[in-house]
Amino acid sequence: MSSPARSPAKAESAWLTSNDTPFLSDIETLRKRARNHIDQGPVTEGYGADVAVVVKLLNEALATEIICTLRYRRHYFMAKGIHAEAVAPEFLEHATEEQQHADQIAERIVQLGGEPNFSPEGLATRSHAEYVEGGSLIEMIKEDLVAERIAIESYLEMINYLEGKDPTTRRMLEEILAKEEEHADDLNSLLEGLQVK
Repeated sequence: MSSPARSPAKAESAWLTSNDTPFLSDIETLRKRARNHIDQGPVTEGYGADVAVVVKLLNEALATEIICTLRYRRHYFMAKGIHAEAVAPEFLEHATEEQQHADQIAERIVQLGGEPNFSPEGLATRSHAEYVEGGSLIEMIKEDLVAERIAIESYLEMINYLEGKDPTTRRMLEEILAKEEEHADDLNSLLEGLQVK
């Protein structure tokens, strides 16, 4: 495929593909559109998703990350037994990373003109994952693994919804998803190690 070129007759209008189809608007159109609805910040006419739906999804993801942070922190402090010294730091590391995810999501909600919902009222019902304390170290790991699997499924669905509509949010969620998969793998390894002993 040949590289994009400017058509001599339309040198000042738009970039064209090899079959003379514009892939970039002309400069004046870009400038005019940028001035329309300037109060919407980064959400331009080219934004393909329903902003209200995306903000709602992100607030559910925010609640999920907060619940996961709280659960991991409890597990960090409540870890007891011969294997706690090896497992507790993993809980704390995951708690820290879940909090970072929550912060990323809250920042994106604000960029989209929404408000991140940090209200403790209804937090558990907005969250996809549950807050289950777990009694033993193995129960804690299992509950965290279940929560990670829930997060993985929900992020996959959100990413699929955003495909071609909101690449910035999609990329952020893909990065978070990769970390959640890593968490699930870590927890699975811990669980296998404890159950063998």
